[in-house]
Amino acid sequence: MRIALLSSFYPLRGGISQFNASMLEELGKCHDTRAFSFSRQYPDFLFPGKTQYVTPEDEATPVEADALLDTVNPLTWVKTARAIRAWKPDLLVMKYWMSWFAPSLGYVARHCGCKSLVILDNVIPHEAHWFDAPLTRWLLRGCSGFVCMSEQVRQDLLQLRPNAPHILLPHPLYTHFGPLMPREEAARLLGVDPAAKTLLFFGLIRDYKGLDILLEAFRELPEDYQLVVAGEPYGSFDKYQQIIDSLPGKERVHVFPDYIRDSEVKKFFSVADVAVLPYRSATQSGISAIACHFGLPLIVTDVGGLKDTIGALGTGIVAPEATPAAIREEVLRYFGDPDLQESCRKAIGREKERLSWTRFCTALTDFAATL
Repeated sequence: MRIALLSSFYPLRGGISQFNASMLEELGKCHDTRAFSFSRQYPDFLFPGKTQYVTPEDEATPVEADALLDTVNPLTWVKTARAIRAWKPDLLVMKYWMSWFAPSLGYVARHCGCKSLVILDNVIPHEAHWFDAPLTRWLLRGCSGFVCMSEQVRQDLLQLRPNAPHILLPHPLYTHFGPLMPREEAARLLGVDPAAKTLLFFGLIRDYKGLDILLEAFRELPEDYQLVVAGEPYGSFDKYQQIIDSLPGKERVHVFPDYIRDSEVKKFFSVADVAVLPYRSATQSGISAIACHFGLPLIVTDVGGLKDTIGALGTGIVAPEATPAAIREEVLRYFGDPDLQESCRKAIGREKERLSWTRFCTALTDFAATL
């Protein structure tokens, strides 16, 4: 099959670019593939992080992609559709996670000259606006089929486009971060206590991810606990720092407020006992895929697809509410029950066999052939 992929690719950085690079590599083993990317993904004033692009300190593997699509400039939408159509693919695969991309991707899907398949991270974004549903509905109506990575996303899809052709495929594992390293070495490199019970909050820091909830939960944990926070803030970190400064054990909160390079990721997962996702809203999480790769159990909130993708599978435990008290109770339950810890690790072992890129891409192309 001849497959064009249109989404974020190197030199754009972040989890979505990493996902696309892994998918491109796997699909390329059996199919003729070509990557198309954004010449401009967001205007700078809309991007809350430090940079959208790979920096000299990053270690992302370069990916050859035609950077044509400017989400702000409709002339490039026409140019991108023409370039894809000229390559004559059998299938166009796109990734979608927020309504900002609906106009440009929707145009390309309607004019690419082939079937279009969209991998839906979200149908409605975590931080929703009134215009999300109409823009997304327009995109959905112009595409041939969809890949949903959680039951919540599937439900959202069918609400906006009933009877939409779709398949439910869980998020495959990120495997390019390498193996675990010795805990003591990771602790030394990070300057944290290797003997403490270590909670990890990892990834971009955004309001819906509930870092403030976790910090308040940490307030009343015993002195043998420590919290490692690693990730770039989207917006100001001030409100989180104010909570940290008010904690009686603030010296046990270790913050690494930067974009974490690929080679650095293993340090944080090697030193942790459990990763905590105290999200206020969610569909699925790329962080859970990284944790599964490293064999690290999770404590998550009962929102979106997290209960189905983590709690039901036994790779972690689910707090009934996104509140400090609920998170703290599950943290104490996890560390107080060695059998529960072992059960989570065994479940992760089973999942690592199931969530391969080969299985994901084979299911994707088999489904595309039915459209």
